[in-house]
Amino acid sequence: QVQIVESGGGLVQPGGSLRLSCAVSRSAFRISTLHWYRQAPGKQRELVARITVGNSETYADFAKGRFTISRDNAEATVDLQMNSLTPEDTAVYYCGQSLPATVEPYYWGQGTRVTVSS
Repeated sequence: QVQIVESGGGLVQPGGSLRLSCAVSRSAFRISTLHWYRQAPGKQRELVARITVGNSETYADFAKGRFTISRDNAEATVDLQMNSLTPEDTAVYYCGQSLPATVEPYYWGQGTRVTVSS
């Protein structure tokens, strides 16, 4: 059974940085696309970034130039470095794992809350 656990959320001031980390059970980690999504209050869950098995990265427009996704296959982790945060980045951030050879997330973590406020 896949277990996904996010960490690193919290309260940060506008302009600050946070690094989110996601630990995924090792089964199929190396052959799965990994994702970070977010869901703000009253809004739908949206893609933040994804990284494929071949380390190809995709970012939402709002994340380009500010966020960086990375994966460590040895540790079975996927991180999201977030810089220049604004209050609009306030949301619950979710880590997702796709089934092998598919794109969309299949497994989800419970989420970690990020609040950007002064």
